[in-house]
Amino acid sequence: MEILSLNQLKKLIDIGQLITDLEEGYVLYSEGRVEVPPVGFLNFEDPPGDVHIKYGYIKGDSVYVVKIASGFYNNPKLGISASDGLLLVFSQQTGKLESILLDECYLTDVRTAVGGAVAAKHLAPSNISAIGIVGTGVQAKMQLQMLQHVVDCNNCIIWGRNSEKIEVMVNDIKQNPDFWSKELIIEATTDMNYLTSNCNLIVTTTPAKAPLIMADQVRPGTHITAMGSDDKGKQELDAGLLEKADVLVADSRAQCIQYGEMSHGVNSGMISEDDIIELGNVINDISLGRKNDDQITIADQTGVAVQDIQIAKMVNGLLKTNN
Repeated sequence: MEILSLNQLKKLIDIGQLITDLEEGYVLYSEGRVEVPPVGFLNFEDPPGDVHIKYGYIKGDSVYVVKIASGFYNNPKLGISASDGLLLVFSQQTGKLESILLDECYLTDVRTAVGGAVAAKHLAPSNISAIGIVGTGVQAKMQLQMLQHVVDCNNCIIWGRNSEKIEVMVNDIKQNPDFWSKELIIEATTDMNYLTSNCNLIVTTTPAKAPLIMADQVRPGTHITAMGSDDKGKQELDAGLLEKADVLVADSRAQCIQYGEMSHGVNSGMISEDDIIELGNVINDISLGRKNDDQITIADQTGVAVQDIQIAKMVNGLLKTNN
């Protein structure tokens, strides 16, 4: 049994391979070939935090995976990361624990960001004027970084409520020469209208509990990937925007209807469950996704255990190869 530290895990990540692996995982999930029980949640009020427990396996595969990831939002004030966690990889044949991945939530962050890139790859318009990033945290930066693997656009507008936090994020990106393969042109704004007017690929990454983007703010041809609503009570998009959209895609229909962005549209009666297509089905049949560059498409991503399974398998496989 192997125990891997964060630094060891970072050396075993291949983004190109992970994009392919996650695409395969989404398809397998939508085909009903993945066992994923309901997500376990622990919610805390003082201090504020939440813990997600996700687990599952691909039928006929070699392993099953249990993942625990937490977010405690006052931690940065204490000088420590808001996120922590680990993955446990077990043999599907014997139940024996094969590896403990002490990733401190890094693998969750990576697979989440790559999941956003997969959604953009299959749903974004063919010509992207600018990328809009809503949020200033770790996931905001990682979502932007992963997009360079699937879209051809070097213009970015970053939105945040706090101008100081935006400045910190922009400076972090500019000081990291490995962040983007080409020159990246970045603008910062606290005006959501400015972002939505100039960007036709938008990624939302906040823990907001009230809509940040309204229906009348989004121009035709825009794709939005909503990452933040991964628990009950969270919402980044106006339910009217879901009604306005031409294509609605969920990583998991069951999860998104329960607590994702789609839940607000379904509960309000503005959309029905039948309006929602799973990402795996779009990957498998492109005709189910965007039809032209005038359509508004929305991908709701709550995070599915198959993502954790696929990234854990990749790391576990590379570990065995290297040994």
